[in-house]
Amino acid sequence: MSAGPATFSSSCPPHSDEVRVWFPREHIMVLSFNRPRSLNAMTPQMESDIKKLLDWFDEEPYLWAVIITGEGRAFCAGADLKAWDVRQQQGQANEQETTATLFNGFGSISRRVSSKPIIAAVNGGAFGGGVEMILNCDLVIASDQAVFALPEVKRGVVAAQGVIPRLRATAGHQLASEMLLLGRVVGAPEAHQRFGFVNAVVPKEKAVETAIEWAAQITQNSPDAVQCTKRSLVLAAQHADIERAVIEAGWSLESRRLYRGENIKEGLRAFSEQKRKPNWKNPAKL
Repeated sequence: MSAGPATFSSSCPPHSDEVRVWFPREHIMVLSFNRPRSLNAMTPQMESDIKKLLDWFDEEPYLWAVIITGEGRAFCAGADLKAWDVRQQQGQANEQETTATLFNGFGSISRRVSSKPIIAAVNGGAFGGGVEMILNCDLVIASDQAVFALPEVKRGVVAAQGVIPRLRATAGHQLASEMLLLGRVVGAPEAHQRFGFVNAVVPKEKAVETAIEWAAQITQNSPDAVQCTKRSLVLAAQHADIERAVIEAGWSLESRRLYRGENIKEGLRAFSEQKRKPNWKNPAKL
């Protein structure tokens, strides 16, 4: 039997107090940025913690979905620009070049390729790298007080961690240009209705709760099927050739695990037995 949330947290990797982690329900992890006085601006320590935790999440069969959120009144203000300025004045390595080499992108999220669903619960302001991370999430639940902006051009830098092609693919060239070239602030309703990168807008106090409910709906489904489907979505975004994406998805490790695993048998058996609720098992490691 799988360990429940109450006991599972003991196996979580050690991390600093710049992030918080908890397990609200079976198979669900919540990772919260925890620098509220600095609007959760990203630091090297926070980025290291996030990488360690999400790498572990990706490999842990019991965990099927993760929610990303922030403590306090902001989701994430992006990079810590004051610290960045100090490093620039001291003649240290170019920050943009250093960030561009990060395999998983800003916050170890903006370019992360995972087969498991990532849900953003945007509790407040998201700026720069905060938006970069959000655009690489699969589902976005936003507080009605949340705002989004890509102000990099106002600071002489570039949003170079994946948001430009992702925002263009979601909103179209002209709307993406509106956020990227003007650097203007967009409220949650407009991000939902006009730009299309927010799935739902809810009262502030309901953002994380709603994300947990959506994650719980995901975990009612076969984890093999969910992860195989997520992988197919990733491949669809990576290839302009639809047939190539279809073929690669069919030969992916997730697809092979799905058809050889126990959950496909259980799902079909449950449907045949008066459509009973399936009893899903943790998928085997890839």
